[in-house]
Amino acid sequence: AMAATTGVTRSLNSRRLVTTRAGESRIGKQPVMIPQGVDVKLNGQTLTAKGPKGELSRTFHELVELEMGDNVLNVKKRAETRQAKELHGLSRALANNLVVGVHEGFDVNLQLIGVGYRAKMNGSKGLTLSLGFSHDVEMEFPEGVTAELDKQGVNIKLSSANKETVTQFAADIRKYRPPEPYKGKGVHYLGEQILRKEGKKGK
Repeated sequence: AMAATTGVTRSLNSRRLVTTRAGESRIGKQPVMIPQGVDVKLNGQTLTAKGPKGELSRTFHELVELEMGDNVLNVKKRAETRQAKELHGLSRALANNLVVGVHEGFDVNLQLIGVGYRAKMNGSKGLTLSLGFSHDVEMEFPEGVTAELDKQGVNIKLSSANKETVTQFAADIRKYRPPEPYKGKGVHYLGEQILRKEGKKGK
């Protein structure tokens, strides 16, 4: 078994949507606070947020109603169907990620564990990863993603205003060398605990 966290900072906790007796998502009922320095515009079902970390837009499902208030954004459902209730909490979380992303951004921290495992910057285009293969792995940055490396090239800090993009990019890197359970070699999320197995003992 393996216990893992994505190591994403400045994000909502990942959890199953909790519903009230009325079937309304508790997460969905919470307004999205719009901090100073963030400009939010609503055009039909499309929400656009602009802040210090960039600009993001997302179009929401028609079963969800977005309503601008005084420095807050309210997310409401337009029907009492199961789909509308499920979309309610999800849409609120996505709207919040949009606002938090352009205001503070999201970080994912990776750590390379293994002899010779290193990362190098390929200019501003991406990362060159040495992960024990006969060839280096070239990873091109998705739009809006940046990286910082420590001097040894073993700690990677990925940053973006877009939570989905940066977490997916981190997962794509990790796929090349998921932590193995014997020596723990591989691409780790920072702080991740891997349940280690004992190797076979010789007679």
